[in-house]
Amino acid sequence: MAPQQEDDITAVVPEIVDPDAISPKDAKDAEASGKAEGSASPKAMEEGKKAKPAMYFPLWKLALVALPQLGVQVTWCFIGPNAAPYMLHLGVGPSLATLNNIAGPITGFFTGPIIGAWSDRLTSRYGRRRPIILAGLVSTWVAGVLFSAADHMFDDSTGKIAFAVPMYWVMDVTINILQTPYRALVSDLATKEQQIPMQVIFVFFMAIGNMIGYSIMKIWDVPSEHMLKLMLIICTLNTICIAIQFTVAKEEPLKRVQGEKTHCCSPVVSVFKSLRGMPRLLYHLAFVQCLVWIGNTAWTYYASQWFADSVYQGDQHAAAGSEKKLAYARGMDDFSTGGQLRSGLQLLSALVIIALLMKTKLRPRLIYAPCILIGAVVSFLAGFVVGHAATFAMVCFVLSIMPETGSFAIPFGLVATLNKRAEEEGKQVSTALQMALLNCCVTVGQQVCHMVLAIIEEQLPLEKALPCVFILAGVAHTLGGTSALCLDDKPE
Repeated sequence: MAPQQEDDITAVVPEIVDPDAISPKDAKDAEASGKAEGSASPKAMEEGKKAKPAMYFPLWKLALVALPQLGVQVTWCFIGPNAAPYMLHLGVGPSLATLNNIAGPITGFFTGPIIGAWSDRLTSRYGRRRPIILAGLVSTWVAGVLFSAADHMFDDSTGKIAFAVPMYWVMDVTINILQTPYRALVSDLATKEQQIPMQVIFVFFMAIGNMIGYSIMKIWDVPSEHMLKLMLIICTLNTICIAIQFTVAKEEPLKRVQGEKTHCCSPVVSVFKSLRGMPRLLYHLAFVQCLVWIGNTAWTYYASQWFADSVYQGDQHAAAGSEKKLAYARGMDDFSTGGQLRSGLQLLSALVIIALLMKTKLRPRLIYAPCILIGAVVSFLAGFVVGHAATFAMVCFVLSIMPETGSFAIPFGLVATLNKRAEEEGKQVSTALQMALLNCCVTVGQQVCHMVLAIIEEQLPLEKALPCVFILAGVAHTLGGTSALCLDDKPE
């Protein structure tokens, strides 16, 4: 279908009835036709750096390629809420423990685009994406084990902190290297019609990853005291997922353009060059993502402490067996249980979103905006109303997943669809780079949330400071949801 005939950017999606119904012969004929068209324009073939998929991949096979997103989501689900408690366990103060969480946003802001640009240009004979994924996996094993082993490697608190803090930053870099090529690899192998459904499948895997992450936190009452054992479980899971991905994904090596000069700064140069050609929709999506992830970060990183310290009024440093310590453990258990229910809602909502995109002509903004505004309501309730009501707190925590589900499905799906259309028109595209830049906006929102809470914790005790961050989340989600309603999601 020609772009000018589309009434909606998702108009191509309802045409998907059963991708597996396409015969291998039809797929091979379509591939041969595409090569014939490309041969009529050698220059376009030379300049187009997007490798064509060697075969048609049905959705189930693409889902196996996307499987490592499950593993990396387990990693973030565990690291996010336990990083600050682990630092408190090592002896860091509350404000500095919160401030150390800026490691993820800062490293992700720079690492993502550079790795994305490198991934778009890599001419390895093993492909563009898989060598980077493998390097990220190996380095994550090393950094993750060293970070979580700091409690066992040193006897004094000073040594533990001095070693754990920089290793936490290194680990955030390695995880960003690991995850950056995931969506781009799937986008490489998917057709235009499969782009948005596959982004929702990513969210589906993220929901399962969250379910696993919250479940392993229930193995011990205080997870931050058993970081090494849990990290070994998580790294093993990531390895299994990537092994499955590598057995399915087949990449065509990208050929170096004759006469093209590359140097160590080429990826950085690519970032700035690509910014000039970005569609206007991407800038609007970037603004919305920043706002949405101010709110999402409050729930992702600080809900565990909110349950344990504010709702249950527990104390992580209280003596074992004391009422304060038991209250802290009950809060952490409720947080994990709420997280499991939250993941279930994420699974359900991801299925609803993909059904709406595939079976209706609703524009993405009319699905995305309500998801964000639900987050605004529950954030204000958590900040002003919940208090010490544990059941009420759990309901708010469960519903707070809706903005995150929308933010990982719809914006990335829109970018993937636009790039696939541009590729079919013979234009040069940078899918991994654009998705990494969109992810940068997530890190900006995270940075704002961490910094504001760290400042608040300098003025208020932890149990009083945490509800304030949910008020900030409510304001950010309100602005983000309103802005999402104004997205121009019609085709260019």
